Amino acid sequence: MLSDKIRQKPSIKEIHDRYSYYYNVPEKGLVINGRPAMTQIDHEKVGDFVLLTVRDPLCAYDEDPAKKIADQLENPELIGCSGMFTSYSGTYKGAKITVVSGGSGSPEMELILYDFMEYTDAGTFLRVGGSGGIGDEVKPGDVVIASGVVREEGMTKAYVPAPYPAASHYEVINAMVQAAEALKAPYHVGVTVSVDSDFVGGGRPGVGGYMQPWNIDFAGIYNRAGVLNGDRESAAIVTLSALFGRRGGSICSVADNLCTGEKFEAGSGHNYAIEIALEGCAVLNRMDQQKKAAGKKHWYPEI
Repeated sequence: MLSDKIRQKPSIKEIHDRYSYYYNVPEKGLVINGRPAMTQIDHEKVGDFVLLTVRDPLCAYDEDPAKKIADQLENPELIGCSGMFTSYSGTYKGAKITVVSGGSGSPEMELILYDFMEYTDAGTFLRVGGSGGIGDEVKPGDVVIASGVVREEGMTKAYVPAPYPAASHYEVINAMVQAAEALKAPYHVGVTVSVDSDFVGGGRPGVGGYMQPWNIDFAGIYNRAGVLNGDRESAAIVTLSALFGRRGGSICSVADNLCTGEKFEAGSGHNYAIEIALEGCAVLNRMDQQKKAAGKKHWYPEI
């Protein structure tokens, strides 16, 4: 497994030898009834593609998002329910897909990603959710396919220094663009910023309108830098995917725009985000089959 390859790296083993408390924690993390504790997934039923969603009222879900997306899969099956996270697996146009729902933010994503990356060789992890617009051309109802993510949250900095780029995998970007074009969806490709604080840390007033002088600079800085949208999860998924040998990406619908004043519309464009994610996974699956048939490691148009 990919996780075992990491564990066998000489530099990793050397760090383990220096850490007095390494063997005080189970080698593969905490387990409940034979399953990874946080998600309690049946790891043998996890698909090649993992869609990570948030139980987000701003997306106007009428049910748990994992269930909503799973209903669009063939032969969906509940493979994990921990009270914190819910996971389903099924297929979509030949692609084996797992969709998991949970709470928001990078720390929540870390818990999901640990279980899935430690216990499975799932190769692609995709954030599917909502976001707020920042770029001048981004409107409610649009979808942003992240080419990369600004790591303004804190969790990923525990793994790797801030200069490490959170770059979406090029194959994921290509597949999602192809899917968006086929669906005639309103989409953009560009940079997303992920934050921990959804209010003052993202340039939005807190309780009673509370702000500090440094909070008012956030939106303008990233608008001028060409950032398209902001969320709380994309950096975690893209960064950890790259660190642990997976493909990572992000597809987010846009519900408002802080910089242009476009007003909030709950769930605006989110069905497009879901459709692009599913169709994009089907495209990626075909790309993977083309690579395998050609004996190539990397996909390219003329393969």
